Amino acid sequence: MMATGVSSLEEELFPASGSSAGFDLAASVLPAQHRAGANLGVLDITKWFGETSGGVRTYLLQKAKYVEARPALRHVLVIPGARDSITAGNGVRCYRLRGPRIPTQRPYRFMLATRSIRRIIEHERPSVIEVGSPFLVPWITKRAARRLDVPLVGFFHSNFPRVICSFPDRTRGLRRRAHDAAWRYVRRLNQEFEVTIVASRFMVDDLEQHGASRVERVPLGVDLDHFHPRRRAAAALTRESLGVPADRPVAAFIGRFAREKEVGVLLDAWPAIERQTDASLLLIGDGPARQRLQARSRGSRVIWLPYENDRDRLAGVLASVDLIVSPGSIETFGLSALEASASGTAVLSADRGGVSEQVKASGGGATFVAGDSGSLAEEAVRLLRAPEDLSRLGMLGRTYAEREHSWSSVFDRIFEIYRRVA
Repeated sequence: MMATGVSSLEEELFPASGSSAGFDLAASVLPAQHRAGANLGVLDITKWFGETSGGVRTYLLQKAKYVEARPALRHVLVIPGARDSITAGNGVRCYRLRGPRIPTQRPYRFMLATRSIRRIIEHERPSVIEVGSPFLVPWITKRAARRLDVPLVGFFHSNFPRVICSFPDRTRGLRRRAHDAAWRYVRRLNQEFEVTIVASRFMVDDLEQHGASRVERVPLGVDLDHFHPRRRAAAALTRESLGVPADRPVAAFIGRFAREKEVGVLLDAWPAIERQTDASLLLIGDGPARQRLQARSRGSRVIWLPYENDRDRLAGVLASVDLIVSPGSIETFGLSALEASASGTAVLSADRGGVSEQVKASGGGATFVAGDSGSLAEEAVRLLRAPEDLSRLGMLGRTYAEREHSWSSVFDRIFEIYRRVA
């Protein structure tokens, strides 16, 4: 799940540095427990929080914002960083644990500080812990929390068995065996959680079909005021700043450049789309596959831009393009696609995965056959040749986002789950 442009929200929530360069969470005195009188405290721990990461980061920062406005709640965030630090806001506290970068998963870092994690949990004494990454972190957290008997909730943000093998029915050999082994691990991990939260029906079905239990679906939200069609009034200026024509169609992919995002399907389709529509393509983001994908790119109007960490600029881009393309067929939700819909922009997605559920529920776009560049090209050409239809689809997406995806309603449901398991 990928979104961008959240750094200013993080600075707003955690304005104080709170620690020096030599600070050591394993040995230093921790600050007094914040909001000690709150009747429900949640501690979130995950490695999926990096400088240029997306959907998980947005979800956690929006949760902190939700807690700030509710004095009966408190929130502790435990994430990796370049060095140990503590930052704090009103009702929320963020611990960063020094960890080395994961070589194949930049910008993410390992979380290995078992002593520090134990100290934080015993000091903050949360009512419930939500674990947001699937490998070392759940087991370290379980061991650290055992003396307090704190219940664990899992959030399945990454469908890593399908990252290993997106289409197991078409695959044999080592990759298929690794996929099957990954699901065995998921079944074992699922036993450690009181509840496993997912954001799409696709993920509920995948988990339950592979033997997981106690799975609950809570679709994610979007900042409806920030991502808004009113920004379309400045589309010409935004396009000029991006170096794309104001009088021709523009499609975009915004997200992480990694194999599971299936950006190659879009790049393979693009020459035909460009030839038939005279459109430009924006590709915005970062990730381990960026260089490989750039080498694969064909077309005279393909523009590669870096990760966008300015929330206003990101919202302007989403409102200024004609079509957002989400080629990944294993998306656990697809937050950037929802942000596009909230901005009044139509979405073209693979017909499998979390984004396709949004498109089908909203009517705010179209789908193509997953993994099929020819089908993607055909649908994109049809949409880009009909600007009036694109505008209508975009407004359907906006209506759907307003009706179904406010962050406050999302966290009302999630905190009700916390109360139940606590």
